[in-house]
Amino acid sequence: RESPERIQPSSRLSTKSQQSKMPGIGQVLGGLGKAVSGPVNLVKSVLPKKEAVDALEYDHEANEKYNIDDYKELAAMYPIVDDRDKKVADNWVQRHPHMQRLTGVHPFNSEPMRLPELLDFGFISPVNLHIVRDHGAVPKIKWEEHKLTIKGNVGQSVTFTMDEIEAMPCISFPCLVTCAGNRRKEQNQIKRSIGFNWGPAACATTVWTGVPLRHVLAKAGVTKPQEGRRFVCFAGPKNELPKSYDNQQGGPGSYGTSIDIETALDPSCDIILAYKQNGEYLHPDHGYPLRVLIPGYIGGRMVKWLEEIEVTAEESNNFYHYNDNRVLPAHVDAEKATEEGWWFKPEYIINKLNINGAVAYPWHNEELKITPANPVYTMKGYAYSGGGHRVIRVEISLDQGLSWTLANITEREKPRWAADSSNDRARHWCWCLWELEVETAKLADCVEICMRAWDQSQNSMPERPTWNVMGMLNNPWYRIRVHPAGANAVKFEHPTQAGPDKTEGWMVKMAAATPPEQEGELLWGWGGKGTPAAPPRS
Repeated sequence: RESPERIQPSSRLSTKSQQSKMPGIGQVLGGLGKAVSGPVNLVKSVLPKKEAVDALEYDHEANEKYNIDDYKELAAMYPIVDDRDKKVADNWVQRHPHMQRLTGVHPFNSEPMRLPELLDFGFISPVNLHIVRDHGAVPKIKWEEHKLTIKGNVGQSVTFTMDEIEAMPCISFPCLVTCAGNRRKEQNQIKRSIGFNWGPAACATTVWTGVPLRHVLAKAGVTKPQEGRRFVCFAGPKNELPKSYDNQQGGPGSYGTSIDIETALDPSCDIILAYKQNGEYLHPDHGYPLRVLIPGYIGGRMVKWLEEIEVTAEESNNFYHYNDNRVLPAHVDAEKATEEGWWFKPEYIINKLNINGAVAYPWHNEELKITPANPVYTMKGYAYSGGGHRVIRVEISLDQGLSWTLANITEREKPRWAADSSNDRARHWCWCLWELEVETAKLADCVEICMRAWDQSQNSMPERPTWNVMGMLNNPWYRIRVHPAGANAVKFEHPTQAGPDKTEGWMVKMAAATPPEQEGELLWGWGGKGTPAAPPRS
């Protein structure tokens, strides 16, 4: 199916002048590469005109209250294929050149080069700056040929075409998608994990459209849990990936995983089979023509290019279900995990996200003048939690955690389910954006900025990281070091910059400066001596 003609969205600059210097901040390539600038409030402009003045309290429960076509500007596909892709299997996929490639040219695993560039678009993110996690080549699938099969312990096996799926009643709502490896590069400075170097921009919130999973299961005669119906397994195309087990769920070379059937059938869990993102049919990198969307879960459960759903008595036995998306104890390295069978211990599987966040302003290497004409700086960032939990506060410390100041949460969704309620039935599927105005004189005197967040269950970001072999769910305080930068100026240093070729960041430098016997390991990250706190200025 051909999508309508797509127009590249205009870029945004920060709506507040920070009087700071940051290379390339806020610029997104538009059209064929011409830089476009100018403040545009895309968050409010994408809502219906009658609701625009009340964007923060917009009711996403009522599907008919807004028009997903209003989001199409943020679904624009980049108009040409990147030169780097022209000699690989993905030589037909159009990708934005501002996406940082974390595993070389291929496969495409990517996040925006700069977090500010993403957050400048506001609450709803553009599709072409949305995190991408690909294990292999993107399958070239035609809408009219793709089919979804429901099988296993069901009343009757059924197969649907994409036209049949699109004809079913659908829902649309905003939802965060992020990899469990968001911020992993910090973990890799403590001790090398088996995962690649995600930075803090491996997350985004977009509007998804699809058919509720429970409705599709009902067409196969599955409406409640029972003996033999304990798990719902998902799988992508066969012979797509190099690793697999014999007789695995999904077939050879497929990416497969599973969730419990109670979650799959719960209306308030909002699981959908999605075929649109920001009002347009899915981009190939995001699963065209069909993918699973599981709000509040890690991205690794949201199978792309979905071909098969199987209802089973046991969890998936797919290679990627067992050998990915686990958080093992800090003493378990890759060798021990394999020798002792840690990958198969069910208690270490991860599904729901933990609480996390990061700072976009000030960004890495940004410089700030401390003058009477520039008395206030506006810090900005995001925070999110998993399982539908509401982020209730974000705090900033300028004295290394001795005292904290509440930031203002400026944008969040009104929850689906139990809206206007404080109980645990309310569901918050998106990130929240926050800001805090800080006196520049206070930034001149501090050695680091610390950020943390809390959710409604009082889960919070810990002071220190805990290393794990997959480097997943890393969520310690987000720390930015502050350095003098000549007369009346400071310069900000983030812990890392995404990608294997980036050697900047205070954690990267700290790891490089360890004694030879430590082999680049920061012992304080897994039970040893030392601290992540910035030292006093000399």
